[in-house]
Amino acid sequence: MRKNLWMALVLTAVSCGAATALAAGLTVATVGGRVAGKTINDGKVRAFLGLPYAAPPVGALRWRAPEPAAAWKGVRDATKFAPHCVQGVVFPDMVFEDGAPSEDCLYLNVYAPATATAASKLPVMFWIHGGGYAGGAASEPRHDGDNLPTHGVVLVTINYRLGALGFLAANELAQEDHGHAGNYGLMDMIAALRWVRANVRNFGGDPANVTIFGESAGSFAVSTLMASPEARGLFHRAIGESGAAFRGVLATDVLGERGGRDQQFLESLGVKNLAEARALPAEIIIEASSKLGMIRFSPVVDGRVLTEPVEKTYVEGHQAHVPLLAGWNKDENAALIARGMTAEKWKQYAAKHFAAHEAEFLKVYPAASDEEATRSAVAYGGDGFIAFSTWLWIEAQAKTGEAPVYRYHFELPAAPSKFHPGWFAFHSDDIEYVFGTLDTRPGAQIRPEDRALSEAMMRYWTNFARTGNPNGKGLPVWPRFDEKRELLHLDRTITAGPDTTRPQYEFLLKYGD
Repeated sequence: MRKNLWMALVLTAVSCGAATALAAGLTVATVGGRVAGKTINDGKVRAFLGLPYAAPPVGALRWRAPEPAAAWKGVRDATKFAPHCVQGVVFPDMVFEDGAPSEDCLYLNVYAPATATAASKLPVMFWIHGGGYAGGAASEPRHDGDNLPTHGVVLVTINYRLGALGFLAANELAQEDHGHAGNYGLMDMIAALRWVRANVRNFGGDPANVTIFGESAGSFAVSTLMASPEARGLFHRAIGESGAAFRGVLATDVLGERGGRDQQFLESLGVKNLAEARALPAEIIIEASSKLGMIRFSPVVDGRVLTEPVEKTYVEGHQAHVPLLAGWNKDENAALIARGMTAEKWKQYAAKHFAAHEAEFLKVYPAASDEEATRSAVAYGGDGFIAFSTWLWIEAQAKTGEAPVYRYHFELPAAPSKFHPGWFAFHSDDIEYVFGTLDTRPGAQIRPEDRALSEAMMRYWTNFARTGNPNGKGLPVWPRFDEKRELLHLDRTITAGPDTTRPQYEFLLKYGD
């Protein structure tokens, strides 16, 4: 009896000790105060959710640069996502794991391997979500942090102000702020990067080894932050997935051109001054801006965050000289221009839109058969939408960036799911592969080739974050694009090869809009 009692006491002591150690590991000090997180993925990852990196941008702080977050006493609960930023319904497949949206949304999440300590100095991967600068949030399941940190990195995901709340550049705002206006969403990203520099070491990350990465608008943001003097020194590598601030959609405006247009929007809200505008419910502003179309409010050359057009910065070699890994998907815009395409229709399209250069157009986007015409239409639609701008970015960085460049082409058609017919590699298809979150796709039947490619991509991406080189043991060799003009084809079988699509982009460079 005594022996059993003694054993019970020992086991209780061990159990309590383990619980205390676990609790200690889940409590981390930040500059604002201590936070207590939780474990996920069967204890493999520690998650710290809803950490404030700036003061709530509400009331008088609406349309202003982010202010420091207030400190707190005691231990802050960091086991739940903070609200996502107020937004319209941008994409039907965007799902959020937090509650209702709020203008008080400047929060981030930190995910670290369970074994990480303040002495680990792991590479940090800083994710910027997409959504046309109008939608999205850090709480989307497709970029949860369950799996990527198991590859030896600390992952940070952020919210940032969106739409008119994040990028309004009205004349009245410029008058108030000594000639500067807009780019509040970009300033949020920079503030979050400063938070990372000040705090990430305590989560096991290395503030001297930060990789910014993003998809779609997030990739546009990566290319823009590389051009921003305000962001210089806050990151050390960059990854862009489908998008860049080089012409086309989400192109960077000049403040003088945008100011009047945005001022008209401000006045359309029925307010007499900025004080009244700042007193309006955020939902009214978002609802009014949504009627103008999704891609309406984006970054501007404001003289502070951006001092010149992004493309000019790269041409002159003034961007951040950091290693870049970037690319796009094979069928970025497949669902639009390619519907019902035939060879005859494609030739008619060429004659109508490129009359003086029809032969050259059909050489790079051929139409010898209906099938080939469909393929050309898919390629051309994706090029005009997102691929051409990304190509321009990669070319510019390879030319003037003075650092390694790695280019990819994501080609594996997705498995069918609720939001995906499954025969093409559409815009944003790569996200779940990068994060190892394929199982978050509603109704998808994930195949062995999906999981194999996802594992390879997680290794490539985290290798790059670690050293600036994506290559590693057991992976097909990824050549440097700036040296050989070869890229990596991400498909069922991963291969490297020459840039065969270059003629398309050279044509668009000469004759495109």
